[in-house]
Amino acid sequence: MSEEAKRAGLLLRGVAKAIDFIIVAAAAEIIPRAGFFAGLAYLFISDGLFEGRSLGKQLIGLRVISTATGKICSVKDSILRNFVLCTGVLLWKIPLVGWIFMVLILAFEFIMLLGSKEGMRLGDEIAKTTVIEIDKS
Repeated sequence: MSEEAKRAGLLLRGVAKAIDFIIVAAAAEIIPRAGFFAGLAYLFISDGLFEGRSLGKQLIGLRVISTATGKICSVKDSILRNFVLCTGVLLWKIPLVGWIFMVLILAFEFIMLLGSKEGMRLGDEIAKTTVIEIDKS
C-alpha cells in the first residue's frame, strides 16, 4: 500500500456496506427469488467491480486494494473477502437460526475490525485486502 493512501475508518466502511446491503434488500424486494440471488452475487463480486469499488464504496469514496501487491481488488479477492458476510446473508433466509447466525457473523466481523491494528476484518485477512479512502482532490 502506498504511503499516501489512508486507511478507511470504521464509520465510512460501515456506511458503504450498509448502502450495499440496501441494494441487496431492494433487489430481493423488487424481484423476490431471483433478486435475492442476484443481490448475493453482487455482494460476492462488488468489491472487484468498478476499480475496487462497490456502489456503496463509490458513493462514500473508498477503494479496496490488495495489501500484498497494492493493486486494486480483483473479483477473486472480492469473493474471498466477502465470503463470510455472504454466508451470513444466505443463512438469513432460515427463520430465527439464520438471523442469529447473521448477527453473530456481523458481531464477529465488527470485533475483528475494532481489534485489528491494520483495520482489517476477517474477510480482509483471508483475501489480504484493505479499504482505503480515495483522495478526492
